[in-house]
Amino acid sequence: MKLSKRAQVKEGVDLSEEDLALIHAQSRSPLTAEEIYPFAVRLCDNRVDRDGERFPRQTLEELAPLFVGKCGIFDHRWSAREQVARIYRTEVVDEEGTAEGGEGRCYLKGYAYMMRTESNKDLIAEIEGGIKREVSVGCSVARRVCSICGADLEDRSRCTHVKGEEYHGQRCWAELLQATDAYEWSFVAVPAQERAGVIKGLSPTLKDLVQSHPECRSELERLEEEAARGRRYLSSLREEVARLGGMAEPGLRQKTLRSIVERLGEEELTALKRLYEAKVEEAYPQGSQLSYASSRTGREGGDEVFRI
Repeated sequence: MKLSKRAQVKEGVDLSEEDLALIHAQSRSPLTAEEIYPFAVRLCDNRVDRDGERFPRQTLEELAPLFVGKCGIFDHRWSAREQVARIYRTEVVDEEGTAEGGEGRCYLKGYAYMMRTESNKDLIAEIEGGIKREVSVGCSVARRVCSICGADLEDRSRCTHVKGEEYHGQRCWAELLQATDAYEWSFVAVPAQERAGVIKGLSPTLKDLVQSHPECRSELERLEEEAARGRRYLSSLREEVARLGGMAEPGLRQKTLRSIVERLGEEELTALKRLYEAKVEEAYPQGSQLSYASSRTGREGGDEVFRI
Protein backbone atom coordinates (compact mmCIF):
# COMPACT_ATOMS: atom_id res chain seq x y z
CA MET A 1 0.00 0.00 0.00
CA LYS A 2 1.57 3.25 -1.12
CA LEU A 3 1.04 6.39 0.92
CA SER A 4 1.81 10.06 0.62
CA LYS A 5 1.65 12.10 3.82
CA ARG A 6 2.17 15.79 4.31
CA ALA A 7 5.07 16.76 6.55
CA GLN A 8 7.00 19.93 7.28
CA VAL A 9 10.42 21.51 6.97
CA LYS A 10 11.81 22.09 10.47
CA GLU A 11 14.64 24.12 11.93
CA GLY A 12 18.14 24.43 10.53
CA VAL A 13 20.89 22.03 11.52
CA ASP A 14 24.38 22.72 12.83
CA LEU A 15 26.71 20.25 11.17
CA SER A 16 28.91 18.10 13.41
CA GLU A 17 31.76 15.85 12.39
CA GLU A 18 29.34 12.93 12.65
CA ASP A 19 26.89 14.69 10.31
CA LEU A 20 29.63 15.33 7.77
CA ALA A 21 30.68 11.68 7.92
CA LEU A 22 27.10 10.55 7.28
CA ILE A 23 26.76 13.03 4.39
CA HIS A 24 30.02 11.77 2.92
CA ALA A 25 28.48 8.28 2.96
CA GLN A 26 25.86 9.66 0.55
CA SER A 27 28.16 11.80 -1.61
CA ARG A 28 30.72 10.56 -4.11
CA SER A 29 33.41 12.90 -2.85
CA PRO A 30 34.14 14.63 0.48
CA LEU A 31 32.28 17.90 1.03
CA THR A 32 33.06 20.79 3.31
CA ALA A 33 30.54 22.35 5.67
CA GLU A 34 30.60 25.51 3.56
CA GLU A 35 29.41 23.60 0.50
CA ILE A 36 26.39 22.14 2.26
CA TYR A 37 23.02 23.57 3.31
CA PRO A 38 21.62 21.29 6.06
CA PHE A 39 18.04 21.33 7.37
CA ALA A 40 15.57 19.02 9.10
CA VAL A 41 12.10 17.78 8.18
CA ARG A 42 9.27 16.37 10.26
CA LEU A 43 8.41 13.35 8.15
CA CYS A 44 5.45 11.75 9.95
CA ASP A 45 4.10 11.25 13.48
CA ASN A 46 1.92 8.83 15.44
CA ARG A 47 -1.26 10.92 15.63
CA VAL A 48 -4.42 10.17 13.67
CA ASP A 49 -4.26 12.37 10.57
CA ARG A 50 -7.02 14.00 8.54
CA ASP A 51 -7.45 10.84 6.50
CA GLY A 52 -8.19 8.84 9.64
CA GLU A 53 -4.86 6.99 9.62
CA ARG A 54 -2.03 6.66 12.13
CA PHE A 55 1.57 5.47 12.12
CA PRO A 56 2.19 3.65 15.44
CA ARG A 57 5.63 4.18 16.96
CA GLN A 58 6.74 0.74 15.76
CA THR A 59 5.99 1.73 12.16
CA LEU A 60 7.87 5.02 12.57
CA GLU A 61 10.87 3.08 13.84
CA GLU A 62 10.62 0.77 10.83
CA LEU A 63 10.46 3.77 8.46
CA ALA A 64 13.46 5.52 10.03
CA PRO A 65 16.22 3.50 8.30
CA LEU A 66 14.19 3.29 5.08
CA PHE A 67 14.23 7.08 4.63
CA VAL A 68 18.01 7.36 4.96
CA GLY A 69 19.42 8.16 1.53
CA LYS A 70 16.05 9.09 0.02
CA CYS A 71 15.96 12.21 -2.13
CA GLY A 72 13.81 15.32 -1.90
CA ILE A 73 11.97 16.31 -5.08
CA PHE A 74 9.07 18.54 -6.17
CA ASP A 75 5.42 17.52 -6.28
CA HIS A 76 6.17 13.78 -6.39
CA ARG A 77 7.58 14.06 -9.90
CA TRP A 78 9.88 11.06 -10.10
CA SER A 79 12.56 12.61 -12.27
CA ALA A 80 16.29 12.98 -11.75
CA ARG A 81 15.91 16.64 -12.73
CA GLU A 82 13.72 17.23 -9.68
CA GLN A 83 16.22 15.93 -7.11
CA VAL A 84 17.30 18.78 -4.84
CA ALA A 85 18.19 17.28 -1.44
CA ARG A 86 18.83 14.01 0.35
CA ILE A 87 18.25 12.63 3.86
CA TYR A 88 21.38 11.41 5.60
CA ARG A 89 20.07 10.65 9.10
CA THR A 90 16.75 10.01 10.87
CA GLU A 91 15.51 9.59 14.41
CA VAL A 92 12.22 9.08 16.25
CA VAL A 93 11.68 12.05 18.56
CA ASP A 94 9.43 11.99 21.63
CA GLU A 95 6.91 14.77 22.29
CA GLU A 96 4.72 15.69 25.23
CA GLY A 97 1.23 14.28 25.35
CA THR A 98 -0.50 11.04 24.42
CA ALA A 99 -1.47 9.98 20.92
CA GLU A 100 -4.55 7.97 20.01
CA GLY A 101 -4.11 4.35 21.00
CA GLY A 102 -2.43 5.32 24.28
CA GLU A 103 1.10 5.81 22.96
CA GLY A 104 3.23 8.75 23.94
CA ARG A 105 3.43 11.24 21.07
CA CYS A 106 6.45 10.99 18.81
CA TYR A 107 7.51 11.79 15.25
CA LEU A 108 10.06 10.75 12.66
CA LYS A 109 12.63 13.46 12.02
CA GLY A 110 14.83 13.49 8.95
CA TYR A 111 18.09 15.39 8.58
CA ALA A 112 18.66 16.49 4.98
CA TYR A 113 21.24 18.38 2.97
CA MET A 114 21.51 20.11 -0.38
CA MET A 115 24.40 21.75 -2.18
CA ARG A 116 24.95 25.51 -1.93
CA THR A 117 24.97 26.02 -5.68
CA GLU A 118 23.82 28.94 -7.77
CA SER A 119 20.81 26.93 -8.97
CA ASN A 120 19.77 26.17 -5.37
CA LYS A 121 20.24 29.71 -4.09
CA ASP A 122 16.58 30.72 -4.52
CA LEU A 123 15.30 27.47 -3.00
CA ILE A 124 17.50 27.92 0.07
CA ALA A 125 16.22 31.48 0.45
CA GLU A 126 12.62 30.24 0.22
CA ILE A 127 13.28 27.60 2.90
CA GLU A 128 14.91 30.18 5.16
CA GLY A 129 12.01 32.57 4.54
CA GLY A 130 9.37 29.95 5.35
CA ILE A 131 7.97 29.87 1.81
CA LYS A 132 9.02 26.30 1.06
CA ARG A 133 7.77 24.69 4.26
CA GLU A 134 5.39 21.83 3.47
CA VAL A 135 6.67 18.50 2.25
CA SER A 136 4.86 15.28 1.47
CA VAL A 137 6.46 11.90 2.12
CA GLY A 138 5.89 8.80 0.02
CA CYS A 139 6.14 5.41 1.69
CA SER A 140 4.54 1.98 1.71
CA VAL A 141 3.02 -0.22 4.41
CA ALA A 142 1.78 -3.81 4.27
CA ARG A 143 -1.41 -3.44 6.30
CA ARG A 144 -4.15 -0.99 7.33
CA VAL A 145 -5.72 -2.37 10.50
CA CYS A 146 -9.04 -1.19 11.98
CA SER A 147 -8.70 0.36 15.44
CA ILE A 148 -12.16 -0.99 16.39
CA CYS A 149 -12.05 -4.67 15.47
CA GLY A 150 -8.39 -5.32 14.66
CA ALA A 151 -9.18 -6.71 11.20
CA ASP A 152 -7.65 -5.53 7.94
CA LEU A 153 -9.64 -2.55 6.66
CA GLU A 154 -9.15 -3.78 3.10
CA ASP A 155 -11.04 -6.98 3.90
CA ARG A 156 -14.65 -5.78 3.91
CA SER A 157 -15.92 -9.31 4.63
CA ARG A 158 -14.37 -9.06 8.10
CA CYS A 159 -14.43 -5.32 8.79
CA THR A 160 -17.29 -2.97 7.91
CA HIS A 161 -16.13 -0.03 10.02
CA VAL A 162 -15.51 3.34 8.41
CA LYS A 163 -12.58 5.61 9.26
CA GLY A 164 -13.70 8.70 11.13
CA GLU A 165 -16.99 7.19 12.31
CA GLU A 166 -17.74 6.40 15.96
CA TYR A 167 -18.86 3.02 17.26
CA HIS A 168 -20.15 2.84 20.84
CA GLY A 169 -18.26 6.05 21.60
CA GLN A 170 -14.98 4.92 20.02
CA ARG A 171 -13.64 6.60 16.87
CA CYS A 172 -12.42 4.39 14.06
CA TRP A 173 -9.06 4.93 12.38
CA ALA A 174 -6.54 2.86 10.44
CA GLU A 175 -3.34 1.67 12.08
CA LEU A 176 -0.62 1.69 9.39
CA LEU A 177 1.52 -1.38 10.07
CA GLN A 178 4.63 -3.10 8.71
CA ALA A 179 6.53 -0.44 6.77
CA THR A 180 7.95 -1.97 3.61
CA ASP A 181 9.57 0.94 1.76
CA ALA A 182 10.18 4.69 1.67
CA TYR A 183 10.26 6.28 -1.79
CA GLU A 184 10.90 10.00 -1.51
CA TRP A 185 9.82 13.25 0.08
CA SER A 186 8.60 16.20 -1.95
CA PHE A 187 8.28 19.93 -1.61
CA VAL A 188 4.61 20.66 -2.30
CA ALA A 189 2.24 23.60 -2.17
CA VAL A 190 -0.07 23.64 0.87
CA PRO A 191 -3.19 21.73 -0.31
CA ALA A 192 -6.41 23.75 -0.29
CA GLN A 193 -8.84 20.80 -0.08
CA GLU A 194 -10.59 19.64 3.07
CA ARG A 195 -8.14 16.75 3.40
CA ALA A 196 -5.21 19.13 3.13
CA GLY A 197 -2.98 17.17 5.48
CA VAL A 198 -2.93 14.00 3.40
CA ILE A 199 -2.18 13.50 -0.28
CA LYS A 200 -2.90 10.12 -1.87
CA GLY A 201 -1.31 10.87 -5.20
CA LEU A 202 0.59 7.58 -5.34
CA SER A 203 -2.49 5.48 -4.58
CA PRO A 204 -5.56 6.75 -6.48
CA THR A 205 -9.01 5.83 -5.24
CA LEU A 206 -11.93 4.81 -7.45
CA LYS A 207 -13.33 8.33 -7.07
CA ASP A 208 -10.02 9.75 -8.30
CA LEU A 209 -10.19 7.50 -11.38
CA VAL A 210 -13.76 8.54 -12.12
CA GLN A 211 -12.60 12.15 -12.31
CA SER A 212 -10.57 11.24 -15.38
CA HIS A 213 -13.06 8.63 -16.67
CA PRO A 214 -16.59 10.08 -16.20
CA GLU A 215 -18.09 7.18 -18.15
CA CYS A 216 -17.36 4.95 -15.13
CA ARG A 217 -19.42 7.03 -12.70
CA SER A 218 -22.56 4.88 -12.95
CA GLU A 219 -20.53 1.75 -12.24
CA LEU A 220 -18.96 3.37 -9.18
CA GLU A 221 -22.38 4.44 -7.91
CA ARG A 222 -23.65 0.88 -8.36
CA LEU A 223 -20.70 -0.52 -6.42
CA GLU A 224 -21.19 2.03 -3.64
CA GLU A 225 -24.88 1.12 -3.34
CA GLU A 226 -24.09 -2.59 -3.20
CA ALA A 227 -21.45 -1.93 -0.54
CA ALA A 228 -23.96 0.10 1.50
CA ARG A 229 -26.52 -2.73 1.29
CA GLY A 230 -23.85 -5.19 2.38
CA ARG A 231 -22.95 -3.05 5.38
CA ARG A 232 -26.62 -2.75 6.38
CA TYR A 233 -27.09 -6.51 6.07
CA LEU A 234 -24.02 -7.27 8.20
CA SER A 235 -25.14 -4.76 10.82
CA SER A 236 -28.58 -6.41 10.99
CA LEU A 237 -27.02 -9.88 11.15
CA ARG A 238 -24.76 -8.84 14.01
CA GLU A 239 -27.75 -7.46 15.94
CA GLU A 240 -29.65 -10.72 15.45
CA VAL A 241 -26.69 -12.89 16.51
CA ALA A 242 -26.20 -10.74 19.62
CA ARG A 243 -29.92 -11.08 20.44
CA LEU A 244 -29.90 -14.86 20.01
CA GLY A 245 -26.64 -15.15 21.91
CA GLY A 246 -28.20 -13.41 24.89
CA MET A 247 -31.01 -15.94 24.88
CA ALA A 248 -28.81 -18.99 24.28
CA GLU A 249 -26.13 -18.06 26.83
CA PRO A 250 -27.92 -16.90 30.04
CA GLY A 251 -25.89 -14.36 31.97
CA LEU A 252 -23.63 -13.46 29.04
CA ARG A 253 -23.04 -9.73 28.95
CA GLN A 254 -24.26 -7.81 25.91
CA LYS A 255 -20.97 -5.87 25.74
CA THR A 256 -19.07 -9.13 25.41
CA LEU A 257 -21.44 -10.42 22.76
CA ARG A 258 -21.18 -7.26 20.70
CA SER A 259 -17.40 -7.31 20.96
CA ILE A 260 -17.43 -10.87 19.58
CA VAL A 261 -19.82 -10.27 16.69
CA GLU A 262 -18.08 -7.05 15.61
CA ARG A 263 -15.01 -9.13 14.73
CA LEU A 264 -16.83 -11.74 12.64
CA GLY A 265 -17.53 -11.84 8.92
CA GLU A 266 -20.74 -12.98 7.21
CA GLU A 267 -19.85 -16.69 7.03
CA GLU A 268 -18.90 -16.87 10.71
CA LEU A 269 -21.94 -14.85 11.78
CA THR A 270 -24.28 -17.12 9.81
CA ALA A 271 -22.77 -20.23 11.39
CA LEU A 272 -23.02 -18.71 14.88
CA LYS A 273 -26.63 -17.65 14.23
CA ARG A 274 -27.58 -21.23 13.34
CA LEU A 275 -25.85 -22.52 16.46
CA TYR A 276 -27.65 -20.03 18.72
CA GLU A 277 -30.99 -20.72 17.03
CA ALA A 278 -30.58 -24.44 17.72
CA LYS A 279 -29.65 -23.79 21.36
CA VAL A 280 -32.62 -21.48 21.87
CA GLU A 281 -35.00 -23.99 20.24
CA GLU A 282 -33.64 -26.79 22.40
CA ALA A 283 -33.75 -24.83 25.66
CA TYR A 284 -37.06 -23.07 25.04
CA PRO A 285 -39.11 -25.09 22.55
CA GLN A 286 -42.21 -23.06 23.35
CA GLY A 287 -40.45 -19.71 23.64
CA SER A 288 -37.91 -19.57 20.84
CA GLN A 289 -39.72 -16.60 19.36
CA LEU A 290 -39.21 -14.61 22.56
CA SER A 291 -38.42 -11.02 21.69
CA TYR A 292 -35.20 -9.19 22.44
CA ALA A 293 -37.04 -6.82 24.75
CA SER A 294 -38.64 -9.59 26.83
CA SER A 295 -35.36 -11.50 27.16
CA ARG A 296 -33.43 -8.51 28.53
CA THR A 297 -34.16 -8.31 32.25
CA GLY A 298 -31.67 -5.86 33.67
CA ARG A 299 -28.15 -4.53 34.04
CA GLU A 300 -25.21 -5.56 36.16
CA GLY A 301 -22.15 -3.37 36.52
CA GLY A 302 -23.46 -0.97 33.89
CA ASP A 303 -23.90 -3.72 31.26
CA GLU A 304 -26.96 -5.53 29.98
CA VAL A 305 -27.41 -9.16 31.09
CA PHE A 306 -29.71 -11.62 29.35
CA ARG A 307 -31.83 -14.08 31.30
CA ILE A 308 -34.78 -16.16 30.20
